[in-house]
Amino acid sequence: MLHRIAMRVLPSLTLAVTEEGFRKRKRLLMLVPGLIVFVLYRGLHDAGWHRDILALLLASGVFSMLVAVVAYGYGRERRIGDLLREEGFSHLSWFGFRFGFIYAVQLSLMVLALLKILTYSYLEYPDGPAMMALIIASTSVARDAFELGHLHLLQRQGRPFLTFPDAKGLWALMRDRRDLWVLPVGAAAVVGVCYLGLALAVPWAQTDFGQFMIIGLLAGGVGTVCYLAGLQPSKALSQSFSQYSWRELLRFFAWPGVVFAWTYDLILLGITSFVIVTPSPGLAWRVLVAAGIGGLMGLYCYYVGRCRWQEEKLHATISPAMLRCPFILGILTSKKVSDGKA
Repeated sequence: MLHRIAMRVLPSLTLAVTEEGFRKRKRLLMLVPGLIVFVLYRGLHDAGWHRDILALLLASGVFSMLVAVVAYGYGRERRIGDLLREEGFSHLSWFGFRFGFIYAVQLSLMVLALLKILTYSYLEYPDGPAMMALIIASTSVARDAFELGHLHLLQRQGRPFLTFPDAKGLWALMRDRRDLWVLPVGAAAVVGVCYLGLALAVPWAQTDFGQFMIIGLLAGGVGTVCYLAGLQPSKALSQSFSQYSWRELLRFFAWPGVVFAWTYDLILLGITSFVIVTPSPGLAWRVLVAAGIGGLMGLYCYYVGRCRWQEEKLHATISPAMLRCPFILGILTSKKVSDGKA
């Protein structure tokens, strides 16, 4: 889900996908798969397949794969046949599989796990959770694929993006700078050790809800530190912290820090609860989950911080005080900003 973080933290990407006309088109587009997937759900329900987790995930993934390709083409303002000629079948299939099938399966598991924590378990009451999983997954896929297609369109029209929201830049950076692997490894170790200590001291931490809350807070904190390390690579962390207000730091800590740590925890909880069917995983598994999420969030947040640093170096008009974007979209997309760009 790195693309989701990047599109809401990097100003150049945020501005591109939050223009008023584009947002209206996106809202209308998201209605379509939501309506169609209800028909899919009724078919699964009548056949009794909505109670089978593998059938549900397969239906969600295949349908969302088609949604991703169509929404991507709509964002690119190209017909599917034209896209096939321009990008090739293999590339378009990979896009649909990655941003459609895999993404939808992850989101479906996340929804089911969240409902389980809220005592609305799919295993006991499959109807409601199954329908919500299908609808939320497909509409989210439509939104993200449409935004990615729109960014590709803007690129082809000559609008440069220093960072594109995919994993290519991340892996290129980590391949060229192997010393940077110390940061996510350290983040994983810190979160894993802290969670282990809390789990041994407080039995509540070994419940699904306790793990959910603690991992979110720990990984969110580590992610914020790593973001600042990437945002100010030439400064010590103490200097970086002093440059921003606590309100700005808390905003990034909450989103994407805590929110995406919770997202990954819910996905893994969904796998253990509904795919592997392990209602009460052991402490070793919980520690491994905490460490893995901490390392992943550390890696992603550092990379996004570094991309933000590169944007601010290239575009002096972007204020370094704007630590993050999701809660200041009104400012970024205001008439004043638009007039300034014009």
